[in-house]
Parts: sequence; structure tokens; C-alpha cells
Amino acid sequence: MRLDDTGLLTALHEGMFQQPLWQDFLERLRQRTGAVYTTLVFRPIDEDAIVELHAGPPPPAHIHNLFVEKYRRDPFPYRHMREGRVYALAELVEPDNVVHQSFLADLMVPQGMSDMRSVRVTEPSGVDAWLSCAGGRSIGPAVGALLTALAPHLRIALRAFVALEREKLRSTLTSEAFGRLNFGWLTLDARCRIVDMTAHVEQLFQRTSLLRRGRYDRLTPQSPMLDRELTALIKQFAADPDARPKALNLSRDPWMDMLVAPMRGGSVATGSTPVAIAYLSGDRWSQADRRDQLVDLFGLLPSEARFAWVIAQGIPISEAAQALGLSVETARNYSKRIYAKTGARGQAELVRIILTSVLAIA
Repeated sequence: MRLDDTGLLTALHEGMFQQPLWQDFLERLRQRTGAVYTTLVFRPIDEDAIVELHAGPPPPAHIHNLFVEKYRRDPFPYRHMREGRVYALAELVEPDNVVHQSFLADLMVPQGMSDMRSVRVTEPSGVDAWLSCAGGRSIGPAVGALLTALAPHLRIALRAFVALEREKLRSTLTSEAFGRLNFGWLTLDARCRIVDMTAHVEQLFQRTSLLRRGRYDRLTPQSPMLDRELTALIKQFAADPDARPKALNLSRDPWMDMLVAPMRGGSVATGSTPVAIAYLSGDRWSQADRRDQLVDLFGLLPSEARFAWVIAQGIPISEAAQALGLSVETARNYSKRIYAKTGARGQAELVRIILTSVLAIA
């Protein structure tokens, strides 16, 4: 069998984006070879996990029950197969192995699978995959030649799949970390339209009116003044990619800031070209909420919590006293009691304790 243009390779390389994975490829391979079943089994980086994919008619109920209750898994020694070499069924079934002979007689032959061809491939990171075609008389040397020709393409597809899964994992972990820090980003094109963004920015749109996705996906601040400033900034970045980033305060209570920077190194994976990236960071809670949480967490009095939250922003005690209408002496007494209750040895340590407490992920 020649590896000609019958859509087999296209289905192989598109299979990593399917659910179930590689379903079209396995079905095309089954039809091409006349196999009863085609299977693709691979062991990811986690040695305890095995992904088993197949195409073919569902087995009769009694066969399925026998497989589950007696065997649980195909017993043949696939792990010992040499990488890239196609094996026939006779090379995997040991004549004196009772389990092998029983599996063949109980499960394979009754379903019309008297022969099989199987190949093992390994991608560079060490992930193994086994591609098999099992059936009757049609499963012979021609199917073996087809699997030999498919092996390098399967290796490439497996490598791309592993790389994609790793990037998904990294993206998920990064996104979770950003979420705990109330941090997110979005990219904007020259018309201030959103090109891409983290999930947390979408959540922000839902819970606050400070920013919204406007008409034609345009990022629209609530403040008209900020809207004009952001629009001018994006135009500047579109004209000059080396322009300086700029920080904008969106709200003081709850606190939210945005750093807008020119986008360096565009993406070919999006329809629009991003010219800027905006980093959003802020608090989901109001100052009143945070003061209540400080009371609960450290046993502060409401007046102490109010003062503690202000100086936790790094504001000097004298300025905090003036902002809250307190005398400097009263403010110093408050700070001593706050330090004692929180275990802080000064204002700098108080900032660290509060900002690294559970309030940071509340």
C-alpha cells in the first residue's frame, strides 16, 4: 500500500485537535486497510496514564464483559517492541504463554481478528505510541508497509501533540497564578480593539463597570478622560513601537491599575495585529471589605483595621493620620497595637504580612 493522498496524513495531523483524539485518522486507516479495529495507544509523560483510542464496531456485550473482568488490558508485550519496526501478531503472541493464547482465542478470533500489524514510535521527549491494525486476511505485508510509511508522520504528530499539551499546562498554571494575584492581560490593535486576553479579564468585565468590551470589541474605560488617554496611547504605540509604557489608575476603591506597553513581536495566530498589551492588576474588594477582613484575620478593632489598611499601602504614619483625621500620637498608638496583634516589627513587615496573607487570594 502506498502512502498516497487519500486524506490519511491530513487526518493524522489534524487529529490532535479533535475530540475524541485522532478519530477521523483511525477510521480512515481502518477503511484503508480493511481492519476490524485500528488502535492508537500512547503513554504520556505521566507513566501512570495511558490514552487508548480506537475505531471499529463496538464489541458484543459478552466479549466486552470478558475483557473487563478477565484481562482489563491487551496482554501482548508492546513495551518490548523495537521503535519504528512493524510487528505481526505472531511475533507478539508467545506460543507457551497461556494468557496470550487465551486472549487470542477468547477475544480476538471471535471478532474476526486473526492477524495484526503494530508499530511503536517514540517522540524526542520519550513519549511512546503504538499504532495497530487488527483484522483478518487483509492484514498482511501491505498493511505493514503502510504503517512503516506512517511511522515518521506519527512521530511528528505525537511530538506536536506533546508540545501543545505542555503549553496548555503552562498556560493553565500561569493563568491560575495570575488569577490568585488578581492580575491579567489583554492585547489591543491600533483601533483599541481587543485581540486576545486572559480569562480573568473577561471575569473583570462581568463584575465591574470600570472597563467593558464595547462595540466592535473595543476596550472602553468608564471614564471618558481615561478613554481619550488610552486611545491616544494606543495610536502612539502603533506609530512608535519603542515608546515608553504608561501606567493608568482606573480606581482607588477598589484599587485597580493598568500598565499599557507597546507590543513587541506580533503574532501570526490572530486575525488582527496587536500593537499594545495592557496589564491589569487590582483588588476585587473595597477598602471597607478589606477592613472587615483584617478584623476577622488579626482581631483588630474596626478603627485599627481602618488605619492598618491605609499604612499597608506604604503611606507614612504621619500622612495616614492626617488622611484619617487622627493626631500623630493616636496614630502611633494605633500602629503599636496593630504591630502587636499582627506580629509585625514595623510598617515594612506589616505591609508584607497583609499583602501575603490570605487577603491576597480572597
